[in-house]
Amino acid sequence: MSFPPLSRTPWGVRRRSLIVSAASAALLAGCSAGPDSAGSGGSTSATARARARAARDSRVLLGQYDAVLAAHPGLAERLRPLRAHVAAHAAAFAEGAQDATATASSSASGSPSATVSAAASPTAPADEKSALASLAAAERTLADRRAAELLDVPGELARLLAGVSAAGSAHAYLLTKGEK
Repeated sequence: MSFPPLSRTPWGVRRRSLIVSAASAALLAGCSAGPDSAGSGGSTSATARARARAARDSRVLLGQYDAVLAAHPGLAERLRPLRAHVAAHAAAFAEGAQDATATASSSASGSPSATVSAAASPTAPADEKSALASLAAAERTLADRRAAELLDVPGELARLLAGVSAAGSAHAYLLTKGEK
């Protein structure tokens, strides 16, 4: 019995489509900012602080996207969809953290210098390649941090962090390897 010849479709396109599809699925599954159940292992104030920190981190990343877009308008078509995802992530985290803003700010989780540096206006590297690399590094670092935090938060927030972490990893891939 002979088998039909294998398709010669380039793997790069399939792999990129798979990553984008996985990120989109994670985004749909993970960005539902429903109420956290306090009985699932974490205290409400710890959950609120984790949400507030995640929202702040997403806003800082959003600022980095804005700085790159301002410095390199030629990258707008490529970066706007990724920026839109980051904005949606910030909104999803902020939605659940609204009630506990006072709690999260009164017991800041980071050092004062880390908070101040996060609030500083980001700047973009001078050339496009370096700007994309810096965004990819920021996405990767944040995705890794969020993946590590999964063990410390309860159910719904853990799902949200997992989805956003997966999307961040896909963004990092697309920023470094996508559309060369």
